[in-house]
Amino acid sequence: MAHILPETPPTFLPDVVHKTFTALKRLPDSFNIWHHLAPWVADAPDFLIITHDRKVLIVKVSASTDLDAIPAAQLLLIDDERPNLGEKEATVLGNFIKALDLPQGLPIETLVVFPNIAHKAVMKSRLNRQPGEPHWAGREILSEKTNISWERYLPTESVNEIWLEKIRQFFTPETVVPQNLTTRAPQPEKIEAGLTGYLLDYDQEKALKTDLELDPEGSQLTDDFRLNIINGVAGSGKTLILLYRLRLLCHLYPNKKFLVLTHNKPLRNDLESRFYRLEGNLPENIAWHTFFSWCYKMWPKGETWVQPISVKKKAALIQNVWQNHLQDTTISEYMLGGEIDWIKDQRPIDKEQYLTADRRGRGFGLTVDQRQRMWGAYQAYQKQLNQAIAFDWGDIPQRLWRWIEQGVVSPPRYDAILVDEAQFFAPLWIDLVKKALKPNNAHLFLVADPTQGFLGRNTTWKSMGVEARGRTYQLKKSYRTTLEIIQFSTLFYRQRLPDEKDEDILVPNLLDMPTGAVPQIIPLSSAQDEIARVANEVAAFLGQGFPRNDIYVLHANHLGVKALIEAINHRMGPNTAMEPKKTYPGNYVRVTTINAGAGLEGPIVFLVGLRALFEEEQSLRLGDDERAALIEENTRKVFMAATRAGQRLVFTYVGDLPKELRSIFRN
Repeated sequence: MAHILPETPPTFLPDVVHKTFTALKRLPDSFNIWHHLAPWVADAPDFLIITHDRKVLIVKVSASTDLDAIPAAQLLLIDDERPNLGEKEATVLGNFIKALDLPQGLPIETLVVFPNIAHKAVMKSRLNRQPGEPHWAGREILSEKTNISWERYLPTESVNEIWLEKIRQFFTPETVVPQNLTTRAPQPEKIEAGLTGYLLDYDQEKALKTDLELDPEGSQLTDDFRLNIINGVAGSGKTLILLYRLRLLCHLYPNKKFLVLTHNKPLRNDLESRFYRLEGNLPENIAWHTFFSWCYKMWPKGETWVQPISVKKKAALIQNVWQNHLQDTTISEYMLGGEIDWIKDQRPIDKEQYLTADRRGRGFGLTVDQRQRMWGAYQAYQKQLNQAIAFDWGDIPQRLWRWIEQGVVSPPRYDAILVDEAQFFAPLWIDLVKKALKPNNAHLFLVADPTQGFLGRNTTWKSMGVEARGRTYQLKKSYRTTLEIIQFSTLFYRQRLPDEKDEDILVPNLLDMPTGAVPQIIPLSSAQDEIARVANEVAAFLGQGFPRNDIYVLHANHLGVKALIEAINHRMGPNTAMEPKKTYPGNYVRVTTINAGAGLEGPIVFLVGLRALFEEEQSLRLGDDERAALIEENTRKVFMAATRAGQRLVFTYVGDLPKELRSIFRN
């Protein structure tokens, strides 16, 4: 069977194109076939065929009928103003070939297929075929039992890889990644051929084009919505697939409503900015939100929105509750804080439900008595919040869920919801998202890195209320970064978490990865020196001509972010560096926290302030289970941050290096 994309023909295809699609799919697996999908390109060929030996055939399907098949001899005798058979199709194919601007003599053939007309009648309607004109074939070519084969229309010579890519870029513009949307270094041989972008690979394109139907009459459904999940390693193009799928859906279904969600504001801004660069506009039928800004939009008018308490105030409150309720137990403040967050990440539960809840992936076990005590501490924490007329971030989805269940809030409904970095969405968040899907054939499209967030805590999609079996695609090829950076990041991960198995993480495929600079570490003696050195290093890169937005600086905490922005701007001038949480993407050095860095990327990345993470792991107040859980969390955090880098990765570290970093950089 041929490799054809999309694998299932869209139901909106004209009948003649659908018949041709079905026939092409029956060809042997030596054929790679693409169906034209980009609705924004009018009058395009219908199919591109490339064989394993790189022979190219471009196909246009005609809707002409027997009434249009007038023998050529008769045409010479009558004065008929109708266009000749195949004339419109030949014009489309000719314009496509002309726009390609390929070298003269490049071996490409074109073909017009007439599914409604017998081959004999088709050939009688034509005078002699001139060089460069399309071949013609009647309906027999679509039959399994025919003497007319597709192979007879293939050219005798092959096309080299560079020109194949140019043909692909023209035929499938929905899969072209512009240079300004990727951190990949440009390749000289492609620039010479006029190729300034990249193509999604086969696996990425398959994920992009699978299950695009939004109309309920398209098929009989057993579920209320369609689900697609993309699990991919860092840099595998998950976000691009989301954006490109959104673009396709918007053009195919301009009257449908779409929602794009992510977990942090920098990524939300980046997504919207990238889509604008792709399309040149932002359609009104697309809503862009972080999860919490979406919740805010649904907040009832009669209920006051109170800004959730700060991290510092929350820590103080937890400490107070712990001292009053758990100080005489083996439960620590860290465990209490984590358990409060975990409880609020689930659908609202009562004491009885909590005592029997499945806590797998929590990192520490609790006896029945400890659960009783923990629940009492949780209630005390909530009581203090209520008395202060305050709430934390976890209370927002909890309240919203109750209001929806009570009928106080009716979430707006969408035909498709696309979630980036879905591994950071709590189970309750996913439940709320599902409530915003229109019934009958709405789409939920999730992209995630399973080494991070909830999925990195031995949590499954099923435990989050999502049945992922048979609906998940895995992308193991990283295109963002270099071999040296991914090897460093993977080695760091494995040294810190040696007991994890390959199936516990998505291991990247290192084959054919580009090489580059080895990650660099700069040891320093104080936090002040660290800030000053990074500001100087950034200034040096800018002095070499690197664009500001090529540089991405991640710090372990928000105070460090503020200090870095001030230092860089003092050194290079106002607004050289900004916080992407607060500013739309633009020509500035991005500086933010590691926690806010997920989903973003840059050719040059600095990781700063890591000492605080490693020192936190050595606290004497941590139990063994807590320490192991914190090491796992920090390892995944640093792995995520390191793989934001496309070409250069620079660490800074104050004081003696931890043994893991010391051994890696020694090698």
